Amino acid sequence: MYLFDPDLRRFGLKPPNGIEVRDISGPKGLGVFALRDFRPGMLVEVSPVVLLRVPFDSLPPAIQDRVFNWDDLTGQTGGAHALPLGYGCLYNGDNPANLRYEAVPEARTFIQFIAARLISTGEELTVNYSGPKGAAESADDWWFDRRAIKRSR
Repeated sequence: MYLFDPDLRRFGLKPPNGIEVRDISGPKGLGVFALRDFRPGMLVEVSPVVLLRVPFDSLPPAIQDRVFNWDDLTGQTGGAHALPLGYGCLYNGDNPANLRYEAVPEARTFIQFIAARLISTGEELTVNYSGPKGAAESADDWWFDRRAIKRSR
């Protein structure tokens, strides 16, 4: 079942090129899937972010699961968390993931998602929320362990 893309089109908006949101069974709920192949290094999506400058623990759990550590991505300090707009907050987590992410260097409030390996048409797009500086793979699974989430490996 496709939730967001028909609604976007109905209102004259375009979903990001080559990806779509699907309702998937199980605890994940929604996922973002590739409509085409992405080669390693290809840009998949650029999302604007809303910066939240509040203690992480004060964020609702549903938001905690979807924000990125902006200080880690940008080298700044101050405890900012970035909530991506667009499909950026809908990527499910995995380690290793097939996407990496980084702050857009030329813009202050954008995050980009880049293919970390070959991604095939129909594959779910994932990020590693434990990955330092947006890395697709990490030895530490702190984000997943804190939420008791099983990874694919």
